[in-house]
Amino acid sequence: MTVPVSVFAPDLSGLICGYLFDAQGRGQPLDLRDAGRWFGDEAPEQDAFVWLHFNAANVSAEKWLEANLEHAEHCFETLREGVRSTRLEVVDQALVAVVNDVVYDFAQRESLQVATLWMSVERSRVISVRMQPLRAIDRLRIAVKAGETFTSPLSLVDHLLRDQADELIAILRSAASKVDAIEDHLHAGRMGRRRVQLGALRRNLLRLQRLLAPEPAAMFRLLSRPPRSLGPQDWDELRHSTEEFSLVLRDLVAQQERIKMLQEEIAASIEERTGRTLFILTAVTVVALPMNIIAGLFGMNVGGIPFADDKAGFWTMVAVVLMASSALAWLLFRKRDD
Repeated sequence: MTVPVSVFAPDLSGLICGYLFDAQGRGQPLDLRDAGRWFGDEAPEQDAFVWLHFNAANVSAEKWLEANLEHAEHCFETLREGVRSTRLEVVDQALVAVVNDVVYDFAQRESLQVATLWMSVERSRVISVRMQPLRAIDRLRIAVKAGETFTSPLSLVDHLLRDQADELIAILRSAASKVDAIEDHLHAGRMGRRRVQLGALRRNLLRLQRLLAPEPAAMFRLLSRPPRSLGPQDWDELRHSTEEFSLVLRDLVAQQERIKMLQEEIAASIEERTGRTLFILTAVTVVALPMNIIAGLFGMNVGGIPFADDKAGFWTMVAVVLMASSALAWLLFRKRDD
């Protein structure tokens, strides 16, 4: 440690929560002053580690992290740039995890808002920083308070990834129910604003896939060659959670394909309806063409108009117009099955 952590008062340090996990994985509450003593202990308990969770909106938290964390600048740079795709990478012999989660004011599924959590995982400590409250962190805190054991720092990351997958599953179920309702309305011929709803759902799912899905190449490199600086940790558990996350992503892609098919079906239905309307307008115009031509010719009021002195001339021309229109209508509709 470069400076003692006790120089900042616990209530003003921006620390949201802190826990000390013993060798059996049980977590006990911890403040910055106790964390400073633990870090300064020359012979700390073996296989024990500390988790400190900070609020990045607090200026004191930034000062503490800059004084005690070598790559704190990378942390705040990531948070200030906004949400990015979930990733795990090794930076300065520490595992850096960027995890995205849905924020608390997620009241409407049509307007997704995603917050970012930044984590630095080392052999004896885990530092997490966020700008906005995250559901995943609260679930993790509840699990610790409930007595769930975490035997290594990586088990915390594994828990977050599993919670992220559960959140994706919940969103997928909600989206699937909406798509089912839209599909039923589509088959019943009541589209309304369903096309707009499908577009919003598809955009949200694409955004979730881009933000919550880990980068496959980085995950593969990390899991195939784990850094030795973290020691023998739960890489197998992390590999299993990554595989489960991949299955959820497949379902997410399948749901997007289903929405895409419904959009194409709606577009085809609209195109068919538009084509039918245009055909009807064209047919009416063509069928009325003999009437317009004959009316135009007889309306010239020039000499030599046929049937001008014939008492049955009007009915003769009506018959001619009806025959010509019927012939054109037969030519138009004879090859149409619908």
